[in-house]
Amino acid sequence: MATLKIVELVGVSKESWQDAVKEALKEAAQTIRKIQGIDVIGQTADVKGDQIVQYRTNVRISFLVEDQR
Repeated sequence: MATLKIVELVGVSKESWQDAVKEALKEAAQTIRKIQGIDVIGQTADVKGDQIVQYRTNVRISFLVEDQR
């Protein structure tokens, strides 16, 4: 039987929310193996003047827990 663990991260990009999701996944993949899925749970942005200067995406990443037995 498989067990999944979930971590919550915030991806950041100057380009788009989609790019912020990709950044979060890229960072997670550096230390987490067997990633199974990603769930976007929120999006925000920093605004200066009338321009978006930074996109933020809150995500939950699920990954398979490895059996150490």
